[in-house]
Amino acid sequence: MDLRLSSEHQAFRAHVASLLESHRHLAPTATDRGLKHPKRLAWQAFLLREGLAARTVPEAYGGRGEAPDILKSRILSEEFARTGLAPPLAGQGISMLVPTLLELGTPEQRQAYIGPTLRGEMVWCQGYSEPGSGSDLASLTTRAVADGDDYVINGQKIWTSTAMQADMIFCLVRTEADAPAHQGISYLLFSMKTPGIEIRPLVDMTGTANFNEVFFTDVRVPRRQIVGKPGEGWKVANATLTHERGMLGDPSASRARLMRVAEIMQRETVDGRSLMEDPVFRDRLVALQARVYAMQANGLRVMSAQLKGESPGMAGLIIKLEGCELNHEIARLAIDAMGELGILYDDSPHLRDDGDWQQKYMYDLGLIIGGGTAQIQKNIISERGLGMPREPKSAKA
Repeated sequence: MDLRLSSEHQAFRAHVASLLESHRHLAPTATDRGLKHPKRLAWQAFLLREGLAARTVPEAYGGRGEAPDILKSRILSEEFARTGLAPPLAGQGISMLVPTLLELGTPEQRQAYIGPTLRGEMVWCQGYSEPGSGSDLASLTTRAVADGDDYVINGQKIWTSTAMQADMIFCLVRTEADAPAHQGISYLLFSMKTPGIEIRPLVDMTGTANFNEVFFTDVRVPRRQIVGKPGEGWKVANATLTHERGMLGDPSASRARLMRVAEIMQRETVDGRSLMEDPVFRDRLVALQARVYAMQANGLRVMSAQLKGESPGMAGLIIKLEGCELNHEIARLAIDAMGELGILYDDSPHLRDDGDWQQKYMYDLGLIIGGGTAQIQKNIISERGLGMPREPKSAKA
């Protein structure tokens, strides 16, 4: 097997490296926070213009319109990780909704939503979980009743990330009251400024309101803003969930994090010696590096299957579980490497990296639960991937 890059791909890597190096002054840093921070939007505009983001999205919708190329995608990820520069914007809109609309949306929906979303001008949140339907999403009760050209929505969602900052929501509602659970759900797109929407922040263990409760009272949404057909929302939702799991387990993002930890270990000292010389810390770093490399290889397996139009099988099922747990372990190593300074938080004058690692450690622990808990992911792997029997249900009292 010849693992050397072709001359075309070598030239592409050199082109990407040159672009990133000559424009690194435009890149936002960890302190440039906010979903619509001017530096983040300017950087995204540059990446889109140069074809370093949204490469395979059609030009008509704001992308580059290039054919999928598994090696070029890998090269891009490696170069962002190598330079430590901010990668293209991701999140619920770009990473989850855009590919869903490209697959299942109407031309009008793609034209209206994909371009502004890619540019970071339109921020989305996801209306899936409810107080009584988290892991069992098909039991959701938020209802949308047809009334003329509109749906009228009543109900509640919970754990809605970025709802306070979002312009739009993609939301699962029950439109067919008498249909079986999985067949009565529809997938709607609508503005978070629509009358009748109330948002209540939920402060998590990072100390910020990353999650929210969202209440709908007689919210009117045009029926044309449905993705797919009425009652087919479960199919659309599963397409979105597939992209979400991939987003939460991006191996290139994990590699970039690990390289930052290596820099901390080179910088921090114990008794005058670099922490990198400590065999215990060095072994932890190398063990995590091996897991990152394994996830990168698994990512190539998934992309290869997608390009062939095949199911990635087990390779796709493990992404979310392993990716979230790996990121949390990387953040834990960073905090341990900083010693007593690693436990600082908020506005301490001795805080390192503006508290970025502390925030990641707490937030990534939440992601092991969010987007499908680790326990649910293990059930999916065992049942769908390994063909094991379904978990027995508890006996009713």
